[in-house]
Amino acid sequence: MISAFLLFHILAITVWCIPMETPLIAEFKGLIRPYMFWSGLFQGWDMFAPEPRSVNAYVEAAVIYKDGRIHNWKFPRMEQLGLTERYYRERYRKYVENLQVDSNAALWPDAARRIARLNEEDPSNPPAIVMLIRYWSDIVPRPDGSYRPEPSRARIFFEYNVKPEDLK
Repeated sequence: MISAFLLFHILAITVWCIPMETPLIAEFKGLIRPYMFWSGLFQGWDMFAPEPRSVNAYVEAAVIYKDGRIHNWKFPRMEQLGLTERYYRERYRKYVENLQVDSNAALWPDAARRIARLNEEDPSNPPAIVMLIRYWSDIVPRPDGSYRPEPSRARIFFEYNVKPEDLK
């Protein structure tokens, strides 16, 4: 059983990482997609090729409580964590990269509900609204090869009205 698992695992990772699309590879990727996403082993080649990402982006949430108080909630960001903590929280980077993509809008209500539950501090003043906010800045290399950070821009891409049953 262990040998079969290891063989499947090695084959799945190898096929998933192949940066070309053929009908056979696409078929196999379709079969292993649930396992790769569940296990957090998925990755995209778009970070490296054919063109590296040209945007530095992250997501935060504004939690608005019943009394109007606003709390800024942040997903873990790898550049702000120590080496050991990065290892344990890498899955959040992948999750946030996928969360902010419009084609993954089905994830947004669940993310907002989870954030509301994490921020329920006082039952008499529960979270009322959760807004997901995407921050991004372009990565523009200079002709001399150096880099200067561009100003960040922000956009609310999802707003969720929290229901009492969401907090259970």
